[in-house]
Amino acid sequence: MNKKEIESRQDISVLVSSFYNKIKNDTVIGHFFLNAVPEEEWDIHIEHLTDFWETNLFFTRKFKGNPIQVHQNVDQKSNYSIQQEHFGRWLQLWFTTIDELFVGEKANQAKERARNIASMLFFKLYAHKPKK
Repeated sequence: MNKKEIESRQDISVLVSSFYNKIKNDTVIGHFFLNAVPEEEWDIHIEHLTDFWETNLFFTRKFKGNPIQVHQNVDQKSNYSIQQEHFGRWLQLWFTTIDELFVGEKANQAKERARNIASMLFFKLYAHKPKK
């Protein structure tokens, strides 16, 4: 498969779909996602995340939502078991998927933004965990 630049919503959709196919089958973090998103809602979830990444990479105003609250809810439902290594695994799968499919400036931006998002979400989840 020839790698290409990320140039459109369709490219982002391919990236997001490929990435979440890996996520759903991942033994380290897949269970968080499978428990949070019912099977019949995955297509809607993929569209929502495509909106998120289109907004982040092309500065469109498609995404509406509160990722921090969503991730805090998932962590709470998971007995506050999401840890830093889970974000590391998420990034590893994201980078691998990008590198398999895409090259160029937007691909690099997608990696950098994911790194920033993962760090911010981890800190927000950590601050929200119950104190022992």
